[in-house]
Amino acid sequence: MAIDTSDLKNGMHIRMDGDVYQVVEFQHVKPGKGGAFVRTRLKKVKTGSTLEKTFRSGEKIEPVYVEKTKLQFLYRQDSDAVLMDLDTYEQHPVPMSDFGDAGKYLLEEMEVVAIMAGDEVLGYEAPNFVEQKIVQTDPGFKGDTVSGGSTKPATLESGAVVQVPFHVNEGDTIRVDTRNDQYLERVKKE
Repeated sequence: MAIDTSDLKNGMHIRMDGDVYQVVEFQHVKPGKGGAFVRTRLKKVKTGSTLEKTFRSGEKIEPVYVEKTKLQFLYRQDSDAVLMDLDTYEQHPVPMSDFGDAGKYLLEEMEVVAIMAGDEVLGYEAPNFVEQKIVQTDPGFKGDTVSGGSTKPATLESGAVVQVPFHVNEGDTIRVDTRNDQYLERVKKE
């Protein structure tokens, strides 16, 4: 069932040239002369790459119903992540590369999301934020300040390396944004 460009909304998924795209932004444009058109910015769901596309007003496009399914990361096996469907308990090996850069933050029993259109898996998402313990970092030195702006590398329990402020030490648990590898805060011990 095709819809027309006047029905576009941010976040909507459409199929174009055999691939599924998410509408990031759209704008209806009615120039003084000539036909109206819709200018869009689309994100390819499988790769995350964006493109700008202009549609003629009233042009037909194919919407795609996208579903997110929760899975549990069990363990790494060679270059694959073994995931378990939480409803059926079926296990599926998936290439780690399908998680992109966020794959380095995966820990056993962590929940991940499969993005699906019908039976087709479009991609996987790791959580946007994780809390992990630092297993290795250089100790901070007296005189280092919280607001000094200097950072040091720290290795997390998943093996990921992030830049942290000097006052953060080995054994501390920190919160990290997996989308940009950004240290957010030290998590208080209970």
